[in-house]
Amino acid sequence: MNNRVVLSGCSGGGKSTLLAELQRLGHGVIEEPGRKIVIEERQGDGRALPWVDLAAFAQRAMMMAKQDWSMARDLNGWVFFDRGLVDAAAALEHATGEDALSSLTDGWRYHHRVFLTPPWPEIFHNDADRQHAFADALAEYERLLSAYSKLGYEVIVLPRLSVAERVRFVLEALSQTGNRTSPI
Repeated sequence: MNNRVVLSGCSGGGKSTLLAELQRLGHGVIEEPGRKIVIEERQGDGRALPWVDLAAFAQRAMMMAKQDWSMARDLNGWVFFDRGLVDAAAALEHATGEDALSSLTDGWRYHHRVFLTPPWPEIFHNDADRQHAFADALAEYERLLSAYSKLGYEVIVLPRLSVAERVRFVLEALSQTGNRTSPI
């Protein structure tokens, strides 16, 4: 059973709130690599912050996402990832122009259904760890839509609903699919 489910999409689209509720309900949740890297970099020299060196940031996110992916094999039930390898590879491609997605076709698969939070200007906000503008978040969202589709995932854009309704939507969508992995 492939129990690794990615929640990705537009920054500031409500992923963290949705994941917190899924965790409260007893599901496994893997934190976003990017947030962990920003915290570590703020305590160090800050060279791999996304607004300083996006390529270095994305490379670290790829390594961390692979560790998270491997760790999840020991968890039971649905395990929800706040972003994942595809997000890091898409960021690396954006930063360097080099192909990073094709390395994910062998073995590094998530559940075939991936849930993306759409752009939602009413709830988008910046903070110390998210310094990009809404236009940048939109561009990232488009890259992610393309990347997940290119890799054969079934992309489901989450409707703009309350947190409880979004949780219900995700869990119902997963219960209807079985547990196959995406074809490649």
